[in-house]
This record gives sequence, C-alpha cells and structure tokens, in this order.
Amino acid sequence: MSKTNVAIFFGGKSSEYAVSLQSAYAVISTLNTDIFKRTLIGISKFGQWFHYTGALENIKHDTWLHDRDNLHPITAHLSSSHPQLYANTAGIETALPIDVALPILHGKNGEDGTLQGMLELLRIPIAGCTTMSSALCMDKYRAHQLIQEAGIKVPRGMLFNSSQNMGEIGEQVSKLTYPLYVKPVCGGSSIGISKVNSAKQLNEAITEAFQHDENIIIEEHIDGIEVGCGIIGKTQLTIGAVDEVEIDSAFNDYNAKYEIPSKIHVPARIDPELRQKIQEASLLIYRTLGCSGFARVDCFLTPQNEIYFNEVNTIPGMTEKSRFPKMMAGIGLSLQTLTTTIIENTLTNK
Repeated sequence: MSKTNVAIFFGGKSSEYAVSLQSAYAVISTLNTDIFKRTLIGISKFGQWFHYTGALENIKHDTWLHDRDNLHPITAHLSSSHPQLYANTAGIETALPIDVALPILHGKNGEDGTLQGMLELLRIPIAGCTTMSSALCMDKYRAHQLIQEAGIKVPRGMLFNSSQNMGEIGEQVSKLTYPLYVKPVCGGSSIGISKVNSAKQLNEAITEAFQHDENIIIEEHIDGIEVGCGIIGKTQLTIGAVDEVEIDSAFNDYNAKYEIPSKIHVPARIDPELRQKIQEASLLIYRTLGCSGFARVDCFLTPQNEIYFNEVNTIPGMTEKSRFPKMMAGIGLSLQTLTTTIIENTLTNK
C-alpha cells in the first residue's frame, strides 16, 4: 500500500517564526512514517520557500537555512489545468507529490488564511482550517462579533486603526473600565499585547500594538481564569479535555507561554459540569467560525461561572509543553495519534 504524501509547512514570515519551528519539529519527528511520507517545506523570515531535505535537528535549532545543500527553492505553478508546487534542484524543476498539506505556521502569512488560500488554488487538501475560517479566527474583533451573535459573552471592547490619533482613541477608550488589554487585531502568542491599568500607560501600549498590525482592539479585563479545549474534525468532532492556565504574570503573555511557561492543569480544576459547559460552548464557537481539521478554543471562566470567549487558535502550538497536545493527551491521544487522526480526517472529509 502506497504511503500518503504529507507536506508539512514550517517557519514563516511572522513574529512567531521561532514558535513554528518548535511545533513543526515535534510534529515531524513523531509523524508515523509507516503510513506517511513527509515533504518538508520551510519558509524563511523573509518569505523564501524551500523544500528542505536535511536533518530534523536543524529545524529545532533554527540552523536549517544554513544547510544549503538541502535547500531547494520552491515555485508555484497556478495554472487551472495542473496547479503544482515545484522544487528546483541544480536548475531542474521537479513536481512535489503532495496528497495533503499540514501547515504548522503561527501568526501572519501562515495562520491567517494567506497560505490556505494558495493551497486551495493548488487544490491541495488542507489538514486544518480553511481560508475563510483561518482569516476570521485571526481577526479577534470580527470573531468576537460573530460569537456574541451566537449567544456567548465576549469582553467589551473597541476597534481602532492606525489612521486615528491618540487623542481620538483616548477619548473613546475613556468609556471603558480599566484594566484594559491593548491587542493587535491579527496576531498570536500574545505578541504586541499589553495590559494597562490606567490612562497613563495607554499611549505606550497603543504604539506597541500598532507595531504589529494596522488595526488594534482595546478591551476590558475579564476577572476569572483562562480555560480552553482542543477540537479536531470537520463533521465528526472530537473534543479534548478542558485545561486551565495558572498564570503567575500579569497575563498569559509570550514569556508565560514560552520562556517561563505557566502551569497548565489538565483537566481544569473546576467541577465536571462546568467543564462540560465549556466544551459545549467551544463546540459552538468552532462551528460558528467554520473551523475544521483542528483548533484550540480559549475562553475565560468568571467566579460567577460565566463563560467569555477569548480567541481561537487555528494552528495551536504542538510542542510537548503546548496546551493543545496536552488537551488531547487528556482523552488518550498521543501526538502521533493526534496528527494521524487530523490527516486521515482530512482525507476522508470527516
């Protein structure tokens, strides 16, 4: 029986490039090579695409771009009759056999629908969310609007763009209650996000957020704990265990996620009935935003047991320390089994 050709995308022109390398290494090194043949497609910080054929450790240590003998530039032929990705080796273009694509990219230019759009033009099945759902979930403000319409609470917030001056933004923000979070609308790993406790801190936080996106959202703090759960599938959905993030810092920022990781409790230290309610809310969010393949839904749980939607990560972290694999391990799925299931669900449209 022939093996399924899986193209795994990693790296990316994104502030989350380094996180992608660690996630991709974990996925690639545990992929079941008895049934899958892997094709590694690395994207540099500058947007250069390569078919990478070298040692996996170079991905983990971010030295893969130094391995020049194993870097083969990629071009995309988007003809309607026979779209295909090609790798160039010594001046000879060779079509890459791809049965399914598994993007392990985080943030802009990979998780936001741009890569997914190209893959759809190439008619390559995506083991993950579609162009539409990827773009929608990346947009925190518009995702909140849809989820609020679906009947789930969201933090009170306002949308601003870089054409507005500080005075105008400050005047509107005065209607909100501190503490506030200032966030790039499209981004991940809490990069560019600041928590501000007074108006004195606002301008600096706004400037920082605009460094990462031309649109920002400023929203009120929700008093409670951060919880979430992973979901896989398109029509036949499997939901992971609900987790809880124990945060020592001001909020779950980049440092708390990757440098000195917050403690993750799986399952969350709440009543089973509440965990079930969070799972039900997460399923509604997943379906409302058109998710498929896999995603992680993050929410807040208040002391009054109210659930507030935070965000959906359409390509969540996949390292051994990441929340998504831990959620799925909570229902008995190892990382290898999880990846296998995601790919097979895509191929069978489940």
